[in-house]
Amino acid sequence: MIPQSMLWLRVKIIIDSVENQIAKELQREHAIGLTEYRALKVLSESENSELRMQDLAKHLGLNQSSVTRLVERLERGGYTIRDICPKDKRGVYTVITGRGRDVQEKVGESFSQYLNDALDDVAIEEDNKIVVNCLRNITMAEA
Repeated sequence: MIPQSMLWLRVKIIIDSVENQIAKELQREHAIGLTEYRALKVLSESENSELRMQDLAKHLGLNQSSVTRLVERLERGGYTIRDICPKDKRGVYTVITGRGRDVQEKVGESFSQYLNDALDDVAIEEDNKIVVNCLRNITMAEA
């Protein structure tokens, strides 16, 4: 039996490897970063295709300054716009645009393949096979 701390480390190594490979593919094929894609995905699935900046930060595991820089990059690309909350003028929302939705959908078509390829690559290492199989079983159970 693998000690819990070693298993946790193995999971972290696998996730980091998979994320790095996906990020490279997204940048190479679509000229978009992984965090930018995730933000667009979260926004596209949110009510009214918008979220308060603090809620977007929470969804992505970012701090306030990181999400501000992220949203600035998304705005420069025409993927999102900022909007003020009509009920609370201090509240700032980020809203996905039509262009942002188009990019998210286009990238989303490739994302599953990138993920499967990255999992296949990391599973080549014998110590990773069990973890990768467990991750795949979890995702199949959710579907």
